[in-house]
Amino acid sequence: MKKIGIVGATGYTGVELLRLLVTHPDVEISHVTSRSNVGTRVDAMFPNLRGFVDLEFSDPSIEALAQCDLVFFATPNGVAMKHVPALLEAGTKVIDLAADFRIKDIDVWSKWYGMEHACPDIVAEAVYGMPELNRDLVKSARIVANPGCYPTAVTLGLKPLVEAGLIDLNNIIADTKSGISGAGRQANVGTLLSEAGESFKAYAVQGHRHQPEIAQTLSLLADTQVGLTFVPHLLPIIRGIHATLYVRTKTNDNRQNSDESSLQSLYEKTYKNEPFVDVMPPGSHPETRSVKTSNMCRIAVHKPSDNQVVVLSVIDNLVKGAAGQAIQNMNLMLGLDETTGLMQPALLP
Repeated sequence: MKKIGIVGATGYTGVELLRLLVTHPDVEISHVTSRSNVGTRVDAMFPNLRGFVDLEFSDPSIEALAQCDLVFFATPNGVAMKHVPALLEAGTKVIDLAADFRIKDIDVWSKWYGMEHACPDIVAEAVYGMPELNRDLVKSARIVANPGCYPTAVTLGLKPLVEAGLIDLNNIIADTKSGISGAGRQANVGTLLSEAGESFKAYAVQGHRHQPEIAQTLSLLADTQVGLTFVPHLLPIIRGIHATLYVRTKTNDNRQNSDESSLQSLYEKTYKNEPFVDVMPPGSHPETRSVKTSNMCRIAVHKPSDNQVVVLSVIDNLVKGAAGQAIQNMNLMLGLDETTGLMQPALLP
């Protein structure tokens, strides 16, 4: 059994890691940390885990965490980077679910996250943990930067078109919506039920931290810089991300390669062997509820006019957008079957 530690396990991402890991057949959760809740039983805070986790929150001691085979950081931005060097030195693998290692340009990272990076040398080593892009690199990685939720939905939705060179890369529009759990578990007036319920709004239109992450990933896929308009919205639901992606085909010369049936075939071929990407039948409109609590991304591709393509991509922001994808990466890093512990169907209703 592989020993696993979770640093900062009191947020929604942390409890989702716990929920999925407690039934994983090949790992044992040995350390669950929280500085402000040392000595509190995990199942006292999260009663859904009663009978599954017999641990107390402990202090995040590097000496204790270094005894683990792999450690997850489910912490705020800027925390993991202070501890990762010591863990890597001790031979412990790391998956960071925050943004400390996602953006390769340190100046860009500092601009968006408002702090100086503590270990820029390790950023260069960190593998961007989207298995559908970097599976082989993840397998051999010591440290993985788990992607953000919006970037996961957007990147998986656009990957086939970008790689095939079929679209105008200068004007990609990502119109995205997230459930309220994406804002985290901390108290915030804007995410109170009476504030966010029965309402719908855009936010961070002038700039969102996931924009440079998405642009970086798409630019690497395209081998050139892309032009991206990214606008997030807040949905009055708990879980789920819906990305509506608008792109234009390059020229009419590509028409034979970009009619709707050809695009459908392109997506089906691209994701044929991906266990957690479901390309839906032509004309489909995937719903967030169809992926709730699952590690699945469901995608549908439409061509409403000669030179326009609309891609619909849905995920659960806490699973494929966070904890589930992290466990998918963990499986690869530890030499386990990639799907282990993640094959549950979505929850309905």
